[in-house]
Amino acid sequence: MKNSVYSLLKAKFLVSDDALKNWKFIVFLILLAMIMIANNHRYDAKNYKITELTIKVKELRSEFVDRRSELMKLKMESVVAKKMEARGVVPSSVPPTKIIVKTKKEEKKSL
Repeated sequence: MKNSVYSLLKAKFLVSDDALKNWKFIVFLILLAMIMIANNHRYDAKNYKITELTIKVKELRSEFVDRRSELMKLKMESVVAKKMEARGVVPSSVPPTKIIVKTKKEEKKSL
């Protein structure tokens, strides 16, 4: 037991006769670890980007709601009437009348 611990600490498995297969495995593990680290960095970057875009969407949505409510206020008849008074245009005091245009066929049917 004591000899196996010493041989492990002295890294004899890396310099022995069959060390080539050990080196191949170690290089494989290092490459796998590097791929995992790179993948984790890419995942974090995408996560930050998604968070930024989510915040931006919320801001744009709130701005859209503000603009829509402002537009609804501007489209109100009282606001339009006040703005047109400055130009000398006032709302009519006489309500509009409906004009009905009859075709020749409708005139013949009604007679």
